[in-house]
Amino acid sequence: MNILYLHQYFNTPSMPGSTRSYEFAKRLVARGDTVHMVTTNWQGKSKLSFTNESGINVYWAPIPYANKMNFLERISAYLGYVWFTFIIGHKLNYDLIIASSTPLTIAIPALWLKRVKRAKMIFEVRDLWPQLPIAIGALKSPIMIKIAQFLEKKAYAGSEKVIALSTGMNSVLEERVPSNKISVVTNLSDRKNFNVSDQKGINFRKNYPGISNHPLIVYTGAFGRVNGVIYLVEIAKEIQKINPNVRFLLTGDGFEKEKIQKQSIKYNLLNKILFMERYLPKNEMPDLLSAATITTSFFIDLPEMGHNSANKFFDGLAAGKPIMINYGGWQADLLKESGAGFIIPQNNSSQAAKILNDVLTNDETLNQMKKASRQLSHQFDINTNFRKFETVIDSA
Repeated sequence: MNILYLHQYFNTPSMPGSTRSYEFAKRLVARGDTVHMVTTNWQGKSKLSFTNESGINVYWAPIPYANKMNFLERISAYLGYVWFTFIIGHKLNYDLIIASSTPLTIAIPALWLKRVKRAKMIFEVRDLWPQLPIAIGALKSPIMIKIAQFLEKKAYAGSEKVIALSTGMNSVLEERVPSNKISVVTNLSDRKNFNVSDQKGINFRKNYPGISNHPLIVYTGAFGRVNGVIYLVEIAKEIQKINPNVRFLLTGDGFEKEKIQKQSIKYNLLNKILFMERYLPKNEMPDLLSAATITTSFFIDLPEMGHNSANKFFDGLAAGKPIMINYGGWQADLLKESGAGFIIPQNNSSQAAKILNDVLTNDETLNQMKKASRQLSHQFDINTNFRKFETVIDSA
């Protein structure tokens, strides 16, 4: 089969961020399919317009993107990618289009090329758009909201199959799409590469003398408006009052990075008990998480975020680490049922610090959570999820 795979934020393991599309495309190639990936050079990692990555034909659009961009800059990046996809898509031959959203604008070239090339189409929903942009106030214009809702409706109607990344998303989509058209394929736990020796974590800690052998709370990923990572700074401030041995490491980038740094300095935490690091490539994440005592995933108080499928959650499982989150939804239910982690209040740093400290000072609880986390990771193993993805591909 010849496949056109559209994903604006495609990453290889040498780049920061999700490698879901890379892992799935690589396996499609291994089974004999030809995969053309159309993406953007959003991180500036490739100076080439075309590369071959593990057998995947990758077409890189020279379009920058960053979490810290304002609304108009993001729209410009989205539309630039749409135009690039039109150009590349018309030149290639394929039987199937896989369009991975976000952004929702991916549906524009996908629907057009489906018609022109008479191809089948699968639409993958990574985040619920336009619901999320509307909820956070990024999309306010009534006209723009109507256009986005129209595009969403067209994307679902024009797809042979729709993939949701969580059961929560599935429940929302069932109000808009026939249930027999939807399949749930969650994000991935890379159990093979994240199951590393404790020595890897010990060596990683040597890069931060202030961390040493202290309990370490790790956050990895975007410092965006919806992530609310500044809450960890507030928790760090509170926990040092009851347990000054605890350390925090935040790795990533985004709109609120400067705000987080300033707040850490204000509380006299930065480079003392709280450390900040750049985005790390995916292939460096196993060593980082090996160093962690507890990994985290955070969002601001938005009910819509309970449907998310955060990569950091699944990386934490793959590394066999207890996971601390501050939101509800299906991931919270998983932690409660499995015992692989715990939930802290949405906006109560003093109570959150107490709950965190209770876990950190109980070795039996920590060990039970580690075992449960590693066990739960089997459910989201890359190969297990690829078989689900493959079934959707073949049925379309």
